[in-house]
Amino acid sequence: MRTRPVFSLLVSMSVPMMLSMLIQSLYNIVDSIYVSRLGTDALTAVSLAYPLQNAIVSVGVGIGVGISSAISICLGRGDQEGADRSATIGVALTVFHCILFILLGIFVTKPFLSLFTDSPNVLSDACDYTYIVLCVSFGSLLQIAFEKIFQGIGQMKITMYLLSVGCIINIILDPILIFGLLGFPALGVAGAAIATVIGQIGAFLLYIVVYLRKPYAIHIHPKYLKFDKKIIGQIYSVGIPSSIMMLLPSVLISILNSILAVFSEVYVAVLGVYFKLQTFIYMPANGIVQGMRPIIGYNYGAGEEKRVRTTIRYSLVCAAALMLTGTLLSLLIPGPIFSLFDADEALMSAGITALRIICLGFLVSTIGVIYSGTFEALGNGRNSLIISLLRQFVITIPLSFILSRFFGAVGVWASFPVGELCASIVAFFLLQHYEGGKMSPFSRQR
Repeated sequence: MRTRPVFSLLVSMSVPMMLSMLIQSLYNIVDSIYVSRLGTDALTAVSLAYPLQNAIVSVGVGIGVGISSAISICLGRGDQEGADRSATIGVALTVFHCILFILLGIFVTKPFLSLFTDSPNVLSDACDYTYIVLCVSFGSLLQIAFEKIFQGIGQMKITMYLLSVGCIINIILDPILIFGLLGFPALGVAGAAIATVIGQIGAFLLYIVVYLRKPYAIHIHPKYLKFDKKIIGQIYSVGIPSSIMMLLPSVLISILNSILAVFSEVYVAVLGVYFKLQTFIYMPANGIVQGMRPIIGYNYGAGEEKRVRTTIRYSLVCAAALMLTGTLLSLLIPGPIFSLFDADEALMSAGITALRIICLGFLVSTIGVIYSGTFEALGNGRNSLIISLLRQFVITIPLSFILSRFFGAVGVWASFPVGELCASIVAFFLLQHYEGGKMSPFSRQR
């Protein structure tokens, strides 16, 4: 972390995370394909469960990022006990969250899902699926906690392998449990949920096996389980904003759908396709963010400010190259891209226009994406949240509402690049003035 050339270190830690996220995305697609074979009602039921299921992942990843940040900073300072205590307390907090989600599953599932459907069949399937994924969410939450702990000590390949195993288990079990293959009963939507939680629990148990097989730079032990207000505050100060950031896209899509539906349902479909496409555009950039976090956190704790700046600089260059590629593809071949989704003439026409406008914000979003991750690594969740709110909420939503009154759906598309530009400008100045500009990649300090 402290001596290896920064670029090669960044690549070695980012590439496994990119592959992990690709595998996760493919698993989600395969899962949806299997469920869709049960009919539209089944697919609708699983879709209704998404907000609550996404809440599990958001809390898990958010708190996990807080744990990872605390560990990296402590290790950089040479505070081994602080790192061990951060990991142990982080796991304990995750167990507490598991209990909360069991209660959420029992008492909130049916009232929440009833708000979105009048169909008894859809509600029944949605409840069956949601009860399982919420009440047995300990596998997901603990798996993510260990994933972020291993990322915090730079063990990116281990997290890639174990995440892959969990996804593969899920993909194999999906058709067996959904359709009743190999002598198993056909469980339908409930089978998809059971396959999901088995895959998550399997990955978590593998983390335990790997952790126990050989010593790592971190130790999780009951002797470190003491109430430490500073560590808990540090974890939550990064974790809560990170969790909120992961929930923002769901809120954004819901609000924009209500604006676009006034003009045509075609635009709602375009927005849905775009968010599937942008996952593959932003996914590699997010892999870079996950790879750079422990490097920045460790060197920040070690007082290696120049190395922090170098890491941010390389991350910006790599992310910008990826975003530029996405921009060029969107401008030059939007038609073939939308044809992958069997787009009819209306969807194709509206989609091409939308993609060519929205993609103008890809390149400029580089600063917002990388700087948001930088503040997480530095343990400053507040600034990271400010950037994300500007990118996905504060600017985009009111501007969409205003511009759509004059330009229709085009006004909504135009709000995306404007929001990214505003967020990046604010992000630039936040880091430029953070601790006197010592962490800014554009600083002249030695």
